[in-house]
Amino acid sequence: MHKGIITVENFISGTMVRGQRYLDSHDPSTGMIWARVPDSGKEEMDSAVAAALKAFPGWSHKSAHARAQHVLKVADLLESRLEEFAVAESRDQGKPVWLARTMDIPRAVLNLRHFAHTIPHQLNTSSVSPEAGTLNYTVREPLGVAGLISPWNLPLYLLTFKLAPAIMCGNTVVAKPSEMTSVTAYMFCKLLDEAGFPPGVVNMVFGVGPMAGEALVTHPDVRLISFTGSTAIGLHIAQAAAPTLKKLSLEMGGKNAAIVFDDCDLQACIRTLIRASFINQGQVCLCTSRIFVQRCLYPMFLEEFVKATRNLKVGPPANPDVFMGALNSLPHLEKVRRYVRFAIEDGGVVLCGDGLDPMPIPAENKNGYFMRPTVITGLKDETRCMQDEIFGPVTCVSQFETEDEVVHRANCTKYGLCASVWTSDLGVAHRVSQRLRVGTVWTNCWLVRDLDMPFGGAKKSGVGREGTHDSMEFFTEPKTICTKIT
Repeated sequence: MHKGIITVENFISGTMVRGQRYLDSHDPSTGMIWARVPDSGKEEMDSAVAAALKAFPGWSHKSAHARAQHVLKVADLLESRLEEFAVAESRDQGKPVWLARTMDIPRAVLNLRHFAHTIPHQLNTSSVSPEAGTLNYTVREPLGVAGLISPWNLPLYLLTFKLAPAIMCGNTVVAKPSEMTSVTAYMFCKLLDEAGFPPGVVNMVFGVGPMAGEALVTHPDVRLISFTGSTAIGLHIAQAAAPTLKKLSLEMGGKNAAIVFDDCDLQACIRTLIRASFINQGQVCLCTSRIFVQRCLYPMFLEEFVKATRNLKVGPPANPDVFMGALNSLPHLEKVRRYVRFAIEDGGVVLCGDGLDPMPIPAENKNGYFMRPTVITGLKDETRCMQDEIFGPVTCVSQFETEDEVVHRANCTKYGLCASVWTSDLGVAHRVSQRLRVGTVWTNCWLVRDLDMPFGGAKKSGVGREGTHDSMEFFTEPKTICTKIT
């Protein structure tokens, strides 16, 4: 894995296919090229969609149980090679190896197993109407070819979150992973082949959005698109897909708030919000980027939060003591640092982090994309750092007085993905949670996920929901049949 440069290939109709053109993929921790990724376009995408269309009749007519056996075999293979995939994902994305080992790869395995076990039990419903003498039943039928576009921050985790329900519902798939983190998806294709997936059921085409992504979204034979990424790209996809009336699931940006009341368990709150703000270098759509603290608790919270932030270790992802690795790319690092400058221009105060605290990095990683976790105060709600998705290790902390005030301020962005509420008062927790215009609210915790529950955003954080039942709703269309029985 560490020797030479990996050449990624497209996976079409069960065969690895070399690209005609290639892109360089850099190891974020060193800045060095470590992989070459196909720069695919319409020709490759047309070939993949044709393969998926050809495979659809056979795959869709298999029983859900038979489809599940393939998915479960892939889950077992992935679990058996956890370390290999964890190291590859760390080099691909920049996250610490321990994080890929304990979160990303195990969660990908869980996604595969969960949907393989649950969806077969939810595909059909029936009822008998004695008065009318009829039998009514609904069958959920797969739509056809599903286009899956997954992001660079959790490459395999979020790919399997889309892939497993799509194929378990009987669809065939053409997936386009991010061109910046393609290696683990390429490795996953080899597991699909080893597990005996029929050719064409899953196809993987690598490349950039304007070429490969656009060809997938606008293809007339692709019936639905599931996308996770930025709001700007999600809005473009919605426009591009409109003429063909595709079903869309768009999980987009977030500007997530934590609301900390003065009766919370302060130490538990700080421990969790450090993780919520800075895990995976802050590059998780659900990360907390705004923290509102009730006025009387604010000074103590700020002191403890800044202290805990300064104690976080940043460095090479292979180091088990490192909490934060490298940001995903040099342009992204420059963007995140630019927002720290914006904060200063807008009257904010940087209490710790970028430009203030030392960041000793080994010589071999001197060209990596590292940044200290940064805490900012003193910003008004309308400023850029309080409104825009930064998607990096930058968190803004401010104080509030009343419940009405903080609910208004938390809702005062175009995003509505998630939030957390910290209080020992159950009434406050429920009351505030119901008033927040977001898809998920955690109370006294963060990122506790149940795949049976709906997941998605409000406002410009997205449309559609995922989760067992919701994925089944998205990846199938219902047909109701009424049969006279008397």
